[in-house]
Amino acid sequence: MTTEVRPSPRERLLNAAATLTYRDGVGIGVEALCKAAGVSKRSLYQLFESKDELLAASLENRASAYVAGLLPAVDDGRSPRERILHVFEQVASQADAPEFRGCPYLAVQVELKDQSHPASRVAHQIKAGLTAFFRSEAEQGGASDPDLLARQLSLVFDGASARAGIRADNLSGLITPTLTALLDAAGMR
Repeated sequence: MTTEVRPSPRERLLNAAATLTYRDGVGIGVEALCKAAGVSKRSLYQLFESKDELLAASLENRASAYVAGLLPAVDDGRSPRERILHVFEQVASQADAPEFRGCPYLAVQVELKDQSHPASRVAHQIKAGLTAFFRSEAEQGGASDPDLLARQLSLVFDGASARAGIRADNLSGLITPTLTALLDAAGMR
């Protein structure tokens, strides 16, 4: 007989914050977070300094899984061009899910506006990491201007995930030709 181990109050709060803010936005109230996590407000404030700190911690907590779901494995044998395309293929496949709302890290930055907010700082780090991945692949792939290409790829990534997240566009048949043109223009192999 196995007994199910219930997640700790901290884990439940982190999961509730990640789920509710992704679905409903960062304006979600403390009461709703506590109710979803099955914890008291007192517990929340014993575990986290503030709701802002909870939001930041929830973004950090999900970062490695988010990145692992996007980026190819290190040294997977694919060319830098194929590795970049892989990231966008992941977004296109995720965008088909009914619960897809776009990049959670971009959404937080757009909603909060305040770059000094703890959650915005975490989101900025994750987004900077993605741009750094693009820059590294662009350098390895012989792009004429790796920094510019990395910025362009980040722009396309954010635009694609935002448009798909608000159901303004279907990424199918759109991503590959867009990236092919961009990568070709940059001399990527």
